[in-house]
Amino acid sequence: MKSTESAEESQPATVTLAPNPANRCFGCGGANEEGMKLTFVQDNEKRRIVGRFVLGERYQGGGGVGHGGIIATLLDEAMGKVCRFREVRAVTAELTVEYLKPVSVVEEIVVEGWETEQKGRNLFQAGEIRNLAGDVLARGRARFVIIGEAKRV
Repeated sequence: MKSTESAEESQPATVTLAPNPANRCFGCGGANEEGMKLTFVQDNEKRRIVGRFVLGERYQGGGGVGHGGIIATLLDEAMGKVCRFREVRAVTAELTVEYLKPVSVVEEIVVEGWETEQKGRNLFQAGEIRNLAGDVLARGRARFVIIGEAKRV
């Protein structure tokens, strides 16, 4: 008997993207002792990447506020993982961050990324960092360039 279930229907609704123990990426790699070791959730139904984090004092710029470079890193990581929906490897070509409100290093934040457009090898992504009340603290936009197909693990 032939299955009528489509490939999309057989995908789990969400997939946890834990740090890969062989990856040395500063943001999401498990093999970088100085890295952030970020874990995200891939929401296949909404086609979004979501992470929930408490940064900790290690990543502050001053006065209990997240360092601007770390905020940019969080947005870049979330938006970069959106490329998984197209099953491609892509690199950041442009990244713009709007710092709207201070990001606390001691309170939980939500980081979310999604695709807005594709033009040829260019993938355009957007992202936000919000507090638990839903206030947008930072917003990002990025252009990623496809460099190959995703490696199958």
